[in-house]
Amino acid sequence: MNGTNTDPGSRAIYESWKERHAHSDVVSRSKSADTKAAIVEEFRDRATLLIATESAAEGVNLQFCSLVVNYDLPWNPQRIEQRIGRCHRYGQKHDVVVVNFLNKRNEADQRVYQLLAEKFKLFDGVFGASDQVLGALESGVDIERRIAQVYQECRTAEDIQAAFDTIQAELDEQISSRMDETRKNLLENFDIDVHARIKLRMEESERALNSHQELLRDLTRAELAGDASWEGNRFRYHGTLGPAGTYNFDWKSAEAANEIFYRADHPLARKLIESAAERDLPAAHVRFDLTSYGAKISALEPFIGKSGWLRVVKTTITSLEAEDRLDAIAASDDGQLLDDDLARKLFALNASIVGDTRGTSPADVLDNATKVRVADHVASVESRNAKHFDEEVVKLELWAEDLKYGLEQELKELDREIRDIRRATAGSGTLAEKLAGQKKLKELDAKKKKKRAELFDAQDTIDEKRDTLIGEIEQQLQQCVSTVTLFTVRWTLA
Repeated sequence: MNGTNTDPGSRAIYESWKERHAHSDVVSRSKSADTKAAIVEEFRDRATLLIATESAAEGVNLQFCSLVVNYDLPWNPQRIEQRIGRCHRYGQKHDVVVVNFLNKRNEADQRVYQLLAEKFKLFDGVFGASDQVLGALESGVDIERRIAQVYQECRTAEDIQAAFDTIQAELDEQISSRMDETRKNLLENFDIDVHARIKLRMEESERALNSHQELLRDLTRAELAGDASWEGNRFRYHGTLGPAGTYNFDWKSAEAANEIFYRADHPLARKLIESAAERDLPAAHVRFDLTSYGAKISALEPFIGKSGWLRVVKTTITSLEAEDRLDAIAASDDGQLLDDDLARKLFALNASIVGDTRGTSPADVLDNATKVRVADHVASVESRNAKHFDEEVVKLELWAEDLKYGLEQELKELDREIRDIRRATAGSGTLAEKLAGQKKLKELDAKKKKKRAELFDAQDTIDEKRDTLIGEIEQQLQQCVSTVTLFTVRWTLA
């Protein structure tokens, strides 16, 4: 198992780790186990990429990582499940993304992937890659053997297809039976709220868009108006702002149907977003219609019949880097504040302009709420930056410790060699031996001087990195905060 390490003194990292953990009660671990633990620690705390052999599929906990790249795709589904299980385990805070390299020009490779992805559902789904499902098979090794037999014996695309069809047909009954049993256990032992949380209805969850995609869809629908015809989360565009064709929000179905995958960074989407952001919106009185909305929003029901003000504010905070925050701030005339999530829900409702706002102005409560929201953002950025710098300081100190430790160890080794050669030279009987010893001493002295120079240079490098870190902290302290009101409307909820 090989972990990437761009810092000098990789051996010193391991030796330093051993010294820091010398008090461990587990004194019987082998050097290979210690090495694996040191590599995992290095990957978790400092490195960004770990390249591993199959030995990483067992005995390591990598739940701090959420991306797995299968450079090769084993034919044994249990081996793939073991790989994914290194990251997709208790303590994982994110969805685990699995990237598979696949040779699409190889018919057999495509069928192997189809078998793993569609039959075993190793890479998605609630019931995929579980012991419940894989345990239904007699042996993953047997499947691996049968696939190897296909590669060895089949010579035409037709032979490959027929062989894999036979394998899949035999596996279908076993897999389907165990999947049904697993679903039944969940249905009988968990209530409906848990079903919703684990996305039991997979077809519905796969069709659903996340919140950002929903916002992009609504914006696109409004901006394109008559230039697009919609069908669910797909639309046929025939305008002039971008290429004509069918655009799809789901990349899988877009790729399968040879359609255009539509996303926020697509050129058409960027044009629509920029056009909408630059548009000057006049103040207006807007009537939001909750009663005609297709779903129930219980939190808004107490505001039916009430009116108030709503403001959308863009806050830009520049410290280490610039970041923007959008806030929807709303309050009713009786002084009730709607939190950001509730205010945003108003934009999901059908709306109509019922007048203008001439002669009226937002209540002070809206101004005060804006100040509080901006202050919260600034505090959040400062807290995150402070944590970032704490982590960077620890990384710098550990790196400096490992770097100096490695050079000091090499100096100690050179001193030992010099002492040994001096003793051997003093006891030698011939002039030739003494001369050879002196030459070796001269060579080692030169190496020692070079290592001492490297040690001084390393201290200079450490000081430079510390100066850079201090400069970043000073930049953070000089942060700039600006707020821009994008629009303000008076609202009435009906």
